[in-house]
Amino acid sequence: MADVTQQSALELAPTQLFIGGEWRDATGGATFAVDDPATGQTLTQVADGTAADGAAALDAAVAAQAEWAATEPRTRSEILRSAFELVRERSETFAMLMTLEMGKPLAEARGEVTYGNEFFRWFAEEAVRIHGRYAVAPSGGTRLLTTKQPVGPTFMITPWNFPLAMGTRKIGPAIAAGCTMVVKPAHETPLTMLALAKTLEEVGLPAGVLNVVTTSSSGEVSEPIIRDPRLRKLTFTGSTGVGQKLVEQSSEQLLRLSMELGGNAPFVVFEDADVDAAVEGAMQAKMRNIGEACTAANRFLVHEDVAQEFSTKFAERMGGLTVGQGTKDGVQVGPLITSKARDGVAALVDEAIEGGATVLTGGEVPQGEGWFYPPTVLTDVAAGSRVMREEIFGPVAPITTFRSEDEAVRIANGTEYGLVGYVYTRDASRMIRVAEALDFGMVGVNQGVVSNPSAPFGGVKHSGYGREGGFEGIEEYLETKYIGIAL
Repeated sequence: MADVTQQSALELAPTQLFIGGEWRDATGGATFAVDDPATGQTLTQVADGTAADGAAALDAAVAAQAEWAATEPRTRSEILRSAFELVRERSETFAMLMTLEMGKPLAEARGEVTYGNEFFRWFAEEAVRIHGRYAVAPSGGTRLLTTKQPVGPTFMITPWNFPLAMGTRKIGPAIAAGCTMVVKPAHETPLTMLALAKTLEEVGLPAGVLNVVTTSSSGEVSEPIIRDPRLRKLTFTGSTGVGQKLVEQSSEQLLRLSMELGGNAPFVVFEDADVDAAVEGAMQAKMRNIGEACTAANRFLVHEDVAQEFSTKFAERMGGLTVGQGTKDGVQVGPLITSKARDGVAALVDEAIEGGATVLTGGEVPQGEGWFYPPTVLTDVAAGSRVMREEIFGPVAPITTFRSEDEAVRIANGTEYGLVGYVYTRDASRMIRVAEALDFGMVGVNQGVVSNPSAPFGGVKHSGYGREGGFEGIEEYLETKYIGIAL
């Protein structure tokens, strides 16, 4: 593969809206800037869609729905498989594009391409395995036929932190199930989605099946689409606060929903844990995507017998990471997405320090351009600190201690969120006991990464509902129809 440059990566992404199979300017011709968070400089300008553009995108999705639903499962499967192959061929270009607009180091961006692309391969295989059932009614006079049909036109709102994976995780099952869609990517990172749309266009996805509207006015574009009676499903990944507003809007049409919302993941280390393995898992759980992930370990709960050893080793690893522009060799930690995000993380740390927390490493905003914040480890963190209660979304690890298993579970469950929890222990009975006791949709036992295309991803409580990935993922895009046949 030829060397990928920043310019060649940017050339992969169109800068117009994609509606009804055509690339077009926004109504009125407005654009907005996409900035590099490592420098604060503008990378390019993309079309700034309006409510009229959103309506046109939904028009296109609705017009294409019947024919796409009737398309053979094998055809839908082959389109996804071809997209998988083309994304893999362009993996370096996609990685560079994500690093430019989101900030993550290239090595991590490559990992996202591999992970995100697996959703296309997984759902290419699931497209031909949608099935119903046939049964005889207990009375014997009727036959019961149960079949699956696509939900219908779907509105997808994707976040900025995983620009490719959060798109493929939604688009893959929708294509497989036979649903058309309108996608609104985050305005901070629209380029990867536009490049993905171009790729799907090139492999033969019919016009109108996928429509992409980029905009700096999310609410103005999204709300009319959500309230339109022709829409049948809404899927959103983002904050709980925004998710709650979208759920309220969706109630008017009683839309099918899948909501992957905020998290406050506990990382629990018991006294019998392999401390070195726990530190390695903590690095993965905390520093994946610079800590800007809903699955990121947010609170570190460590048994008092191993707290000193764990904290020292963890701080040494965190302090040794190289911070810088993600396109440069050797960089392990990129910038946060915006200056506002960086300021928010810094405020959480400053308040924790004022409340008595001890800084083992990091804790100060660096000088210079870009929205960088150093990997930070805090100990002696007060239980009521905001850094323990709120989603950090940055490279900050607050540590507190516990004495018993019951206390650990109580502290871990003491949050309105319920996305993921992590547990480190060598006691097999405790693994099962604690995993079952944690009020979270996912639990990682002796591992710091739980996301897997073949597993159902999702949470409970204020972390949302519905599942993405796994066998369950395609069910979110299917309706069950029962047909009673009299003999």
